[in-house]
Amino acid sequence: MIGEPRLLRTGIQEVLRLLFPPQCISCGEPTVSDFGLCGACWRQTPFVTGLVCDRCGTPLPGEDEGRAEFCDDCLTIARPWERGRSALLYRDNARKMVLALKHGDRLDLARPAGEWLFRAAGPILAEGMLVAPVPLHWTRLFRRRFNQSALLSRALARAAGLDHCPDLLVRARRTGSQEGRDRDGRFANLAGAIRVHPHRTDRTVGRAVLLVDDVMTSGATLAAAADACLGAGAASVSVVTLARVAKDA
Repeated sequence: MIGEPRLLRTGIQEVLRLLFPPQCISCGEPTVSDFGLCGACWRQTPFVTGLVCDRCGTPLPGEDEGRAEFCDDCLTIARPWERGRSALLYRDNARKMVLALKHGDRLDLARPAGEWLFRAAGPILAEGMLVAPVPLHWTRLFRRRFNQSALLSRALARAAGLDHCPDLLVRARRTGSQEGRDRDGRFANLAGAIRVHPHRTDRTVGRAVLLVDDVMTSGATLAAAADACLGAGAASVSVVTLARVAKDA
């Protein structure tokens, strides 16, 4: 019977749910659905909502009146990308989950994070966009074994139904940590460090590119990546990050 395999799969899924009931991706407490947050963790996770800067996604005071608004930083710093969004503020439970994905091998977090990114990026998504992650230097990738930004960009591209190019960009040189550097130091550290892969330049010409990263602080890394895409002929670049360091965070 044609319906038998489907019934069998459904039965197996029900058994698995009884044996392994859904758990909160943050604390492990029971939840209604897979890959979700329990009520307590949801309340401790600062999702970005309401009026935001149209270029970097940081929250702004006031009501969303349907026109582009910009934060003080984006009014004074030349951003090479056009629009940007972020799903979370980098604090509390959001910081915990970002660090768990980045350093704790919690690759399962990429799936719900992709949905959060999809919702956050909704206003800036466009048909035919090419989704690409901010790259790691090969030595860092070898040590970590995965690029968390590539996991996020793949999940977002899948949710949005957009093309994904995980190796669009490469780190031409290894850069030191951004921690402890002021804004100028962060930008200087990334100068010329990111390039379009020589065998992927045809993917960028005339296209809108959406860059994905885990956390935005000063925007130096995203700026270097956006410059590389525009230099390779991209029509425009937008950015989305899982979390955003805000001044009031």
